[in-house]
Amino acid sequence: MNYSKIFALASLLSLSLILFTACENSGGTGGSGNSSLPKARGAFGEIILVIDSTKYSGPVGELLADIFEEDIRGIIREESLFNIKKVDPRSLTRILKMATNMVYVTTFDDTRPGSRVINSQFTEDSKEMALEDPSLFMLRSKDEFAVGQEVVYLFGNNEEELIANLKENKSKLQNLFITKERERLAKALFNRKSSIATVLAEEKFGIQLNLPASYQLVKDEEQFLWFRQPTPRTDKPDISLFFYMTDYTDESEVFPENIIALRDRILKPRIFADPSNKESFLVTETIEPPVFSTSTIDGAYAVEMRGAWKSNNFSMGGSFLSYTVVDAERGKIFYIEGFVYYPNEAHRSPLREIETILLATEMKAASSN
Repeated sequence: MNYSKIFALASLLSLSLILFTACENSGGTGGSGNSSLPKARGAFGEIILVIDSTKYSGPVGELLADIFEEDIRGIIREESLFNIKKVDPRSLTRILKMATNMVYVTTFDDTRPGSRVINSQFTEDSKEMALEDPSLFMLRSKDEFAVGQEVVYLFGNNEEELIANLKENKSKLQNLFITKERERLAKALFNRKSSIATVLAEEKFGIQLNLPASYQLVKDEEQFLWFRQPTPRTDKPDISLFFYMTDYTDESEVFPENIIALRDRILKPRIFADPSNKESFLVTETIEPPVFSTSTIDGAYAVEMRGAWKSNNFSMGGSFLSYTVVDAERGKIFYIEGFVYYPNEAHRSPLREIETILLATEMKAASSN
């Protein structure tokens, strides 16, 4: 992707957009003291999609749904990555413009009323630039209408070009908003941190855990720590986080089947659906196998696993997210996981919380740096 051309295109947008961009460049937005803009608002996981209603009902709309409303992998029930709220440009109110996440979608050959409203924000020079380079399809604008806002413009000369670019960049568009959501969530979660988690993890594992203060220590063993966010109310998820360290001998230990086996070995003697019943230990659900992908945590190679858990002989279950992190230098493997118990409710938000916390793990404690 030619980012220099995208930035050049940004400079050719209409006066209103240029003014907002100028505020950003001068440090006036992003929470740095611009009191003239309201604070962005909106629920976690929500995206305001601004698009002509007729265009949305066609192939472009279908593809946008495939991108932003794709089912989350490895979750126990169908849940989409984001909640999309579609708005015709002619119905866009001042309140809606304050949304945390906004996506404008248009093609320059579209003469329908909604698309014309969006197209009016582009100069003829900018449209000519896009015509000369069909790979130009996206513009990001921070804090355009509100502080803490992410606005993305998706455009093309025609639907064929736009669809091709959207298909090619599907994962990038998903990750863009997933990352922004994680950054937003981190600000809320890490306002107050658990000092117990910091001390124990440094002493026991030589790593630094960044846990919100709301998580309480449940179990402390030689190679194992378990924290839980107790929820006496039924309208909040029950989230547990546990951390385990063992020796690393060879790369086969991070093969999917061996990670599942490691997880089950960790859980069997330690975590139970009913603490008084040692046969109620947690196991990995394999009817719908977990899904795996590679990742990094604080620069260390990691394997992500998402899936469902259940109790061995109890009618309990939920979703989990884990990372198996390799510290080859020290010859150690760290298995870090968060799991959710929230019957009959959505698990997307608690899993995003777990992801945010686990990815904030620092593999070398402060005293080791």
